[in-house]
Amino acid sequence: MKVLKTLNNAASYAGQRLAARQQRKFIDRHATELFYMPTGEDRYRVALYFADEMVNAYQIRQWYEPIKQLAQYVPVVVITRRPDSALALREECPLPVHYAPTIEDVERLVDSQDLRLVFYVNQNIRNFQMMRFNEPNHVFISHGESEKAYMWSNQLKAYDYVFSAGQAAQDRLNLHLRNYDAQTRTRLIGRPQIDVSYLAPYSLNTSLPTVLYAPTWEGDRPSMHYGSVLSHGEKLIDALIKDGGFNLIFRPHPRSGMNSGAYGQAVERIRQKLASANATSAARLLFDDTTHWGWQWAVSDLCVTDISAVAYDFMATGKPMFVTTPVSAEATVTDSPALAKVPALSADESEEIAGKIRNALTEDNESFREVVEYYFGDVTAGASMERFITESLKLVVGDVQVERLPHRKAA
Repeated sequence: MKVLKTLNNAASYAGQRLAARQQRKFIDRHATELFYMPTGEDRYRVALYFADEMVNAYQIRQWYEPIKQLAQYVPVVVITRRPDSALALREECPLPVHYAPTIEDVERLVDSQDLRLVFYVNQNIRNFQMMRFNEPNHVFISHGESEKAYMWSNQLKAYDYVFSAGQAAQDRLNLHLRNYDAQTRTRLIGRPQIDVSYLAPYSLNTSLPTVLYAPTWEGDRPSMHYGSVLSHGEKLIDALIKDGGFNLIFRPHPRSGMNSGAYGQAVERIRQKLASANATSAARLLFDDTTHWGWQWAVSDLCVTDISAVAYDFMATGKPMFVTTPVSAEATVTDSPALAKVPALSADESEEIAGKIRNALTEDNESFREVVEYYFGDVTAGASMERFITESLKLVVGDVQVERLPHRKAA
């Protein structure tokens, strides 16, 4: 066994070396793009910083379109630190991508450009290599609104500002963070992603309502055990397949199974169930692992999800939804207006989901508008995107100059 393990390790190492050589060759061929630094008026003024591997690319993808719209006013660049991410982002990202593998590369970029604003979508420890520069405004934009403890991490104090969705986020920071002035350190921007038109990659049976089940992952610590795939998921999926009266989109979190083999196996079992049932069902039963998040909101009539950013993304649509109750006693669950207003779904109720959905689809959602406004502010079409661009430009050119800034089409 020891010899076999040594051989496997050697093979893995050789494979990694080969992949690294291939990446270097590819990067060399595209160095003109990946190391490009514009001059004069075209110098970058805003950066979206992403030091992660592509398994976490879902965090940056949701910001492509809002940042692309910001780039119509000021030059924007995506900074990445890993070769695999640089190559992958070059293929899919609609913005310029700059590869800065070393801190010296980061320094050269900062020295040559006119960066006024740097966005961060997560808490990668390498963020601090970028945050050592004093000139830009360092702004945490996260990768979605939620009630997870992550949203009031003490790490937020490191950023100059936090772009939050609405008053609920500001109140949350006031409650949980000590020695932190949330009123001056946060800017309320709504959820600009809801103002983007997304093309659905699938067709559905339009005569049936569509249900989105989008659970989060298993988490990497007891306080974050919000994932429902094992506790609710299979029973819920079985019930909806058996009922036959709903299109179903199952979208698991991209990190599902990273820390729990059992969780990943349950996701795979659901994949197989949907594939088998879809072949004979009048309903459309989909396992969704598409890269982009957003089109699902438009085509779905109701959502079942966990305590996660998905709940808040869907909340902004004003459509009915259920939030699963974590079965782990260690999961951090706080009192919140959202969780108080949104119907909860316990694991024991999962088999009754079809009836619950039908009732929810016929109920009046008028009372829900107040909580939507509390979490997102004005969600009329275009309002969030306008707030995001305005608050961003204030940090780039100053409050006085924003009104005078000409609209500039991106190249």
